[in-house]
Amino acid sequence: MQNDEQPQSNQNATSAPAADATPAPTLAEELTAVAPATGSGTPSNWGGKLIFGLGLGSVLIALLAGLGSGWGLWDFGFGFQLLMVAFGAGLFALFGGLFAGWWAKRKGRKAARPLRWAGMVLGGALALWLLSFVYTARSVPAIHDISTDLADPPQFRMLAVRADNLDQIPGEDDPEMKGMNPLQRWAAIHGKAYGDIRSVRIAMPVAEVIAKAERLAKVRGWEIAVADPIEGRMEATDTTRFFRFKDDVVIRVRPTEDGTGSIVDMRSISRVGVSDLGVNAKRVRSFIADLAGTNPAG
Repeated sequence: MQNDEQPQSNQNATSAPAADATPAPTLAEELTAVAPATGSGTPSNWGGKLIFGLGLGSVLIALLAGLGSGWGLWDFGFGFQLLMVAFGAGLFALFGGLFAGWWAKRKGRKAARPLRWAGMVLGGALALWLLSFVYTARSVPAIHDISTDLADPPQFRMLAVRADNLDQIPGEDDPEMKGMNPLQRWAAIHGKAYGDIRSVRIAMPVAEVIAKAERLAKVRGWEIAVADPIEGRMEATDTTRFFRFKDDVVIRVRPTEDGTGSIVDMRSISRVGVSDLGVNAKRVRSFIADLAGTNPAG
């Protein structure tokens, strides 16, 4: 009996290790096994939230830059610096979102599109909006004083012209303007860029022209400092919407030699900045056109 039982025990002992001899899966095999589940699962949305935060943040920073400058919380120079920060955030949202989408596609993962695309649209739109100002600045001369009469510009009496009005006129190193003083350079640059802005003749007496100019200024929301029909002069201030920049305007009206009409001149000056991005020229063109009757007077 003992001999019959002993082989059976040995057989069990010998066969037992064979059941446990299957090798354990390697780390690579385990990662391969779970990889499909990870790729097909719900993706983390932190990337989309980051891109959306950058896009929305760029818009909010730009609004803060303009509102803070307009309310006098800081000067326009710091406001421009904030705009540069907003521009950088907008570009990062746009190109970061594109890269995130490309990377997710390359890895076969699902990308959280709604938030990412919303951030890209916000950031890209803000960046393009700011780039439009850069393009405008490059297309107009860096001056901020526009007049219909360059030889005898209308003069302010109630409103003061900024002390540094002609301090940063470009062209000092331009061979074509060598030897010119700032006033002469201003006239040369102005005449070349805005040759269409000139004195106009209106078939109305001086007093009527001033009265009409005052009405037009009120329609535009300008703050009128003086409107003198006898002297033929009106001064007013126009405030821009975003940064609340203030530009001063003077209208000078003189009777024609035969007394049947009036000769009108206009001047518009920005209180701050070097380049006005063409705003003053646009204002003069529009106002003179309305005053002369080219456009409806309102």
